[in-house]
Amino acid sequence: MQGLVGRRVLSGTAQSLLRQRCFSQVAQSEVLRDDGVATPKMPPFDYTPPPYTGPTADEIFAQRKEYLSPSMFCFYNKPLNIVDGKRQYLFDESGRRYLDGFGGIATVSCGHCHPDVVEAIVNQTKRIQHSTILYLNHAIGDFAQALASKLPANLKVVFFTNSGTEANELAMLIARLYTGSHDIISLRNAYHGNAAGTMGATAQGNWKFNVIQSGVHHAVNPDPYRGVFGADGEKYANDVQDLIDFGTSGHVAGFMCEAIQGVGGIVELAQGYLPAVYTSVKKAGGLFIADEVQCGFARTGSNFWGFEGHGVVPDIVTMAKGIGNGIPLGAVVTTPEVAEVLTRRNYFNTFGGNPVCTAAGLAVLKVIEKEKLQDNAFVVGSYLKERLNALKDKYELIGDVRGRGLMLGVELVTDRELKTPAKAETVHIMEKMKDLGVLIGKGGFYGNVFRITPPLCFTKDDADFLVDAMDYTMSKI
Repeated sequence: MQGLVGRRVLSGTAQSLLRQRCFSQVAQSEVLRDDGVATPKMPPFDYTPPPYTGPTADEIFAQRKEYLSPSMFCFYNKPLNIVDGKRQYLFDESGRRYLDGFGGIATVSCGHCHPDVVEAIVNQTKRIQHSTILYLNHAIGDFAQALASKLPANLKVVFFTNSGTEANELAMLIARLYTGSHDIISLRNAYHGNAAGTMGATAQGNWKFNVIQSGVHHAVNPDPYRGVFGADGEKYANDVQDLIDFGTSGHVAGFMCEAIQGVGGIVELAQGYLPAVYTSVKKAGGLFIADEVQCGFARTGSNFWGFEGHGVVPDIVTMAKGIGNGIPLGAVVTTPEVAEVLTRRNYFNTFGGNPVCTAAGLAVLKVIEKEKLQDNAFVVGSYLKERLNALKDKYELIGDVRGRGLMLGVELVTDRELKTPAKAETVHIMEKMKDLGVLIGKGGFYGNVFRITPPLCFTKDDADFLVDAMDYTMSKI
């Protein structure tokens, strides 16, 4: 690979890329026109990435196909080579700027390469990168204490992991050990991770391999848009009670769910559902596990945690992704009483809670507070949702707009009455929005839901540009 880089530089490709970058920045500063209709204009941003002299997108893609897992996939017909990021923007190999309307849910909460987070990581890395659990280091305790201060009731004992998958696996283990029961109830359309146990808890056959896990039961999804009971949360909750009564011995280890389903298509659970389920699960001796991997950390705006929007307090909370702003970090938080169950044997996680990752996590919490990103998620998210709803009034293609804060979904349908998924249109619009400089995600059972989950530093100007780009693209269909 070094030989390739050297050959490109000697052949003058670096200078060519620099010229492309300058051209792309000029192009973005103008209002381009197509058929006499003005294209949306990207908001100004005072940052220019350094010239890129690394491998091209084609070379990286060829290398990836030969040496990486064939299960890995990319968005877009021609995958982007993203080489730089700053706040809510990403830059490709030519220096072209893109508005990141999706990366927040993937990893980034307070913006790409936030200087405070970068500084915390670098400073800790210079001192010590890993101290095993057998020695003391204040970084893990500092972050655990700060994290506990954000949670209600007696949720204050923290177990650190490296990912959301590990966190959910550990939460299921704790619930089973604590209750002495093996039965876990999760939702159809749920997504909880990539290991065998979490694949079993993820609705089988939807997002992951059909890995059979004994004792896992899937309840009817309380989806207000596509669900059989509409927005009546208590009717959906009856299915959980039926699973307890007829699918188990009457006792369960726990119930696990997301307050807003991310991969499932930004589905908000019907109001009244979680309180009713909570009552049923508690009577059956089970624990309530709140999966906050995607909807936690101020993303919903109105609350710091997604479950708070339903008026319930879980027994176990899992989190990851935005917790470290791109650093591999996850956590399980529970009560001292429940946490004690792991002392019956020896439990540890070699890298979970290492000084570098926990220093990053603490810096993220401080940035969220210092920059009032929860308030921003509420204000900008509410504004963005209003604009998306106005777009829904304009285009029959949009069947539903939903979500809270900066966790929003737009479901596309070819027939509003039948709710026929507009799968091809979703892919087409994503491609065209990328060409305009806007990156968004997609999900949902049918792959027809735009997932709009930007970094929490998103602005109203960014929201306008995103919606204008979607409007412009839909007007061309």
